[in-house]
Amino acid sequence: MTASVATLPRTEGWQARLRLGFAVRGERTVLVDRERHGPLAVQRPFYPEGDICHVYLLHPPGGVVAGDALDISVDVGARAHAVLTTPGATKFYRSAAGHASQTQRINVQPGATLEWLPQENILFPGADVRLQTDIDLLGDARLCAWEIQCLGRPAIKELFEHGRLDSRLTIQRDGMPLVIDRLRVDADNRARLSLMAGMAVGATLYISNADEQSIERCRDLLLTDGPDYTGATLLEDILVVRYLGNSTEGARRMFTAIWQALREQAIGRMPHLPRIWAT
Repeated sequence: MTASVATLPRTEGWQARLRLGFAVRGERTVLVDRERHGPLAVQRPFYPEGDICHVYLLHPPGGVVAGDALDISVDVGARAHAVLTTPGATKFYRSAAGHASQTQRINVQPGATLEWLPQENILFPGADVRLQTDIDLLGDARLCAWEIQCLGRPAIKELFEHGRLDSRLTIQRDGMPLVIDRLRVDADNRARLSLMAGMAVGATLYISNADEQSIERCRDLLLTDGPDYTGATLLEDILVVRYLGNSTEGARRMFTAIWQALREQAIGRMPHLPRIWAT
């Protein structure tokens, strides 16, 4: 494994970068490349499943403010299998001026599997945030990923009445776009939030190598009680499950149940919850 650390001066904001590379060594996946600049880091890898590498992404400052730019890149080598998650929510605080950004570039090589399962993004009122996630799958690479966006803090009745969000996620295989998702919230939030049925939480789960049987099994696990909206569809071989409501916990609970139900079929492994989720 190679690792390097550089500390950048904090001027207008943290300019943080984290680069991770995974490869097969012997009978298990290892973190062979790690480079970080600024306040982004990972804990040491865990192996609760024996050969699959579990890694927790850390952002020690605990929140993102205007001027901060977080840049994360992940490369999963051929036949490697990595599970990445976070120990808690990422919080984007009110911006007095300027914007905060988080960019994630992910490459999954042939025969490899990535499970990208971060906890939610919470945008405080007045936050100005740009999010970009690009996932490139090569050959028969497999993916399970989710994103959960929470506008304001609905648990305490705090509304996202002002602020901006520009969130974009793309998934492509061998250069062919499979999914392009975009959520834009600007100063005229009343109009935008009306399109979200007045709900604060929008979340999406993506599972590759899915089929009609996958979508039928998934639909049995969609939330049907209460005011939340849920749905599932198949785009090529990508199962897309959407949640719209007011509970990040509800979104995570539903996504986790679907991930557990489909993991063996989609990636050939029995479900195994990351240990950090229990703390």
